[in-house]
Formats: sequence, C-alpha cells, structure tokens
Amino acid sequence: MTVKLLRGRLFSFKRAPQSLTDTDSYLYETDGALLLDGGKIAASGRYADVKASAPEGTEEIDHRPHLIMPGFIDTHLHFPQMQVIASYAANLLEWLNTYTFPEECRFVESAHAQKIATHFYDELIRHGTTTAVAYCSVHKTSADAYFAEAMRRNMCMVGGKVMMDRNAPQGLLDTPEMGYDETRAVIAEWHGKGRNHVAITPRFAITSTPAQMEAAATLAREFPDLHIQTHLSENHDEIRYTCELYPEAVDYTDIYARYGLLGKKTLFGHCIHLSDREADAMSEAGSVAVHCPTSNLFLGSGLFPLKALSRREKPVRIGVATDIGGGSSYSMLRTMDEAYKIQQLLGERLNPLDSYYHMTLGNAEALSLADSIGTLETGTDADIVVLNAAATPAMALKMDVVKTLAEELFLLQTMGDDRSIVETYVAGNAMKAAL
Repeated sequence: MTVKLLRGRLFSFKRAPQSLTDTDSYLYETDGALLLDGGKIAASGRYADVKASAPEGTEEIDHRPHLIMPGFIDTHLHFPQMQVIASYAANLLEWLNTYTFPEECRFVESAHAQKIATHFYDELIRHGTTTAVAYCSVHKTSADAYFAEAMRRNMCMVGGKVMMDRNAPQGLLDTPEMGYDETRAVIAEWHGKGRNHVAITPRFAITSTPAQMEAAATLAREFPDLHIQTHLSENHDEIRYTCELYPEAVDYTDIYARYGLLGKKTLFGHCIHLSDREADAMSEAGSVAVHCPTSNLFLGSGLFPLKALSRREKPVRIGVATDIGGGSSYSMLRTMDEAYKIQQLLGERLNPLDSYYHMTLGNAEALSLADSIGTLETGTDADIVVLNAAATPAMALKMDVVKTLAEELFLLQTMGDDRSIVETYVAGNAMKAAL
C-alpha cells in the first residue's frame, strides 16, 4: 500500500463545542496535511511538519483549497429500504405496511440482497459517509450481503439481522428461536471480521413478542460488548399500540429496560416523544437517542428536542442519522440542514460547529468508537472526506462573501450534497473517484 500525503485545510473536533466561538474544541490548520500509511493516519498537522516526516516515495495529493475532515458517520438507517425511499404515505405505520414490509420480503433472495448492498455502499461513499449503523432485514441473507460488501470495501460498519416475530407479513417473520440462532450465526461469521461490528437488532417492541424480547435479552447477556439497536417513541400511534402490547410496563422505554436492553451501546432510533422519566432512564443507562430529522419530517412524526435533551440535569446522549428509507437523503449534510430547521421550529439554535461535531466525533462517541474513527488524530483509521464549498455555481457565488470557517460550514450544510464531496477515503484508499 502506497504511503499518501493529503494536503489541504484540516478540520477535526477534539471535544464537543460549547459555543460557536469555542475554538479550543477543534483543530483547524489552514495549510495542513495527513500522512496515511497502512489504513491509518500516521501523522497529522501543519503541512511543512508532516511533509518533513514523510518517507521517500510518498504519493502527495493536493486537495487545496478544500476542507479535509473525518468521514461522516450515520448512526441509523435501513439497508433494505433503498427502493422504499420517496414513497408516499400518511404516517409511520401506514408507510411500514404499504411499502417497507413488502420490499423487505425480497431480501430472502441472496442475489437481490447482494445487488442492493452494492448500491447501498456506493451511495454512502458518494455522500462522504464512511461508517454507518444499519438494520438488515429479518433474513440472514441480507446480513451476509451487508457485511460481505463492507469487508470488500474495508469499511467500518455496524449492522444486524432484524428480529421480528409478529405484526408483519409472514415472509418477514422469524421465531424467538430463529432470531436467537441466526443472530448468533451472524455474530460468529461476521463480528470482528474486517472492520465489522454486529448489533443485536429487535426491530421494535411492536414486532417482537415477549419471548423474542427474552431471546434478545439473552443475546445481550452473552455478548455484552455488542451494540444493540431498536426503535423508540417515534409516533404517537406507535407508542399507544406498543404500550397496549406490554401493559405491565410503565411506559415504552420501560419495556426495553425490563429485558435488559438499556445500556451504553444501545441505540434508540427517534426518541421524539420521551417523558421525563424515560429521558432520565436513558441518561442513567447511558443509552443513545438517535435523531433522524429528514425521516421525522417526511413521516410527520414530530420535532426531536435535541437541545432540550442535551442540556437536561440528566442529559441524554445524542446521535444523528439519515434513517433511509423513511429519511429522504443519504447525505449527512442534508440531514443536519433539516436538524437545524427542526431546532428553529422549537425556538432553539443549532450552530454549524454542533452539526459537524455530531456528524463526526459526536457520532463516533455515540458508537463508543471514538478511539478509532471520527477524528484526524494520529493513530486513528484513515476514514476521511474532502469537501468543496464552491461545488455548484450558486455555492461558489455565496463563497465570494464567506469570511469565516463557521460561515463556510453553514454554507456546506445548507446547500451542499454529494456534489460537495470531492473524495471519500476509506482506510486510506480513495473510493469516490472509482464509482
């Protein structure tokens, strides 16, 4: 593998920013460089210093005047829903029954799962996303295709075979025993292979019987280091129906708590309508509320109180995500643009430093993977995105009057998309140009 030196403006967070003027929270080098070797960042800093440390024969790639950042991280999306995106429906439950469940039935076929996996990873790379957390379908074939393609591209990916044994079409149902056995098989075959991380994945309490929830609990006890992912409090009808199915629980969150599924590596998609008790329970467990703004708006589910949850006396950890295919864009830039608008509607402010922190280091911290992804620190994985804030004529015109880094970031967030992604590096290899 050739040693590479990337030159450009480096931007990477050290910690969560406290305000728009918190310059100590991030690294910004106007003439910076990264030395990439063996899939890792071997050196990071001023161009002159990094250049001086580069071995003879290093390939130099000049990305000036573009911005070089850690690759984007997406903490919640659905691999089988690529052909469900942009489907018209009134609400979550109608959308699931009309479009999503019929489409996911197709993933029993290995050829279809492999075809969609190729397109899925192409879109992630096109939009600058280097790590994602995905739900596969109930079929083990879908998980096999998902993880095999991740290994082929050497991407750091989290995913799981969905466990689902009721309230879905027959072709999408397993049993508590099947859900347990097949998840164990996926773990044995894929977890820790390449850069893969398997997640225990009961879709949500509506589609799992108490027996299957017990099976998920058993898996969580047997594999305490694995991620767990499911859905929570997305829609008022969903909440009401879920609580009818589990009348012994205090509330929706308590259902998962009763099965030992609240923990530091548990990712709860949506969490729009949490009570104070539920938010306290999540905070105490260290669980992550994953905000999916384009999906929440598209399905009319509600406005996620990101700022309010973050500043509570018992704050809730936050992730951000596209939620394809309820979400309407693969782009984390477009995702944070919609997140900004939701906070505006709630009378809150989401500044551009907040947004880019969440897309990179914040999401890495939400996944407990910040020691390897989400920054440009020496020794971390060389997953990198190069951004052009003048990618379109309209953006270039605006850039004529942009004076600060924050203004440039906000322009990228507001007007950017896959055209703003100059290149996406995965483990040091340029991937977008090859698409």
